[in-house]
Amino acid sequence: MRTGDRYAAQNRRARHDYLIEDTLEAGLVLHGTEVKVLRQGQASIAESYADERGGELFLVNANIPEYGASHFNHQPRRPRKLLLHRKEVNRLLGAIRREGVTIVPLAIYFNDRGRAKVQLGLARGKRKADKRQAEKARDWQRDKARIMRARNL
Repeated sequence: MRTGDRYAAQNRRARHDYLIEDTLEAGLVLHGTEVKVLRQGQASIAESYADERGGELFLVNANIPEYGASHFNHQPRRPRKLLLHRKEVNRLLGAIRREGVTIVPLAIYFNDRGRAKVQLGLARGKRKADKRQAEKARDWQRDKARIMRARNL
């Protein structure tokens, strides 16, 4: 992603629960009120994932709440179609079927042209021991930085 991108929603839990092997960017089919809610930053993608339906990928369980000032509202948890090239779709579907990989959204943001994009990650679930190991490494990095700062004073 570039510096001009603005996050509408982030899935911070995904990097903790999954080992992200690869990331890619996809477009998203949205209704007008969904775009307004995303621009306000009220969406949640914490429990969402990408799933196959009829040879296409859909973002399932992403919560984009209804827009308050409109009576032409959308369903908050409806499946939203992901826009990808056919080669990318085939590669992702093959990974899901063969390797047992999950596709999780890492972030929804607006690019330089004002289009809503989803950053998807090919993820493999972490075990409890892997999570503990990652937390231990993160704590050690924080302590090491603290020690180095104290030594330089």
